[in-house]
Amino acid sequence: MMEGKTIAFLVAPEGTEQVELTEPWKAVKQAGATPKLISTDSGRVQAFNHLDKGDKFAVDATVDDVSPDDFQGLVLPGGVANPDFLRTVPQAVRFVRGFFDAGKPVAVICHGPWTLVEADVVRGRTVTSWPSLRTDLRNAGATWVDKEVVVCTEGPNTLVSSRKPDDLKAFCQATVDAFAA
Repeated sequence: MMEGKTIAFLVAPEGTEQVELTEPWKAVKQAGATPKLISTDSGRVQAFNHLDKGDKFAVDATVDDVSPDDFQGLVLPGGVANPDFLRTVPQAVRFVRGFFDAGKPVAVICHGPWTLVEADVVRGRTVTSWPSLRTDLRNAGATWVDKEVVVCTEGPNTLVSSRKPDDLKAFCQATVDAFAA
């Protein structure tokens, strides 16, 4: 289904919601693709289970060492601190914007859309997120809806979004479907 495809998972050095990284990672891998962990720093990233420290994960490459050309899709996990940090790093924002410019699918969950707001890629798109991002997304030109998963094809690429960890089953399925297309 996804053999030969490499999917980027972009996360900050700390603050990623662990289950929003590990469940989509597992789904992408089970579908036959190769997931790669991309961050702003090399080494290991510290994931979180809500506000408690979770596991650490080895970084495959930094945003300075890769480009969207190296991947067939992008996943942006949530966690409050993760996208809040990423949106302050110009190389990370450029990396994200590059997937939209190239028409490649992107999947984002929870607080992850903050990075999309910074990349100015949600204008005219329909998305969902953690409810506290609703106003930010609307102000950035998106149509925000409260749904388990939204697949928006009104734009240069397919954009999959979900609200929270409870939505992961639907999010993972929609993500795999988008990347396999």
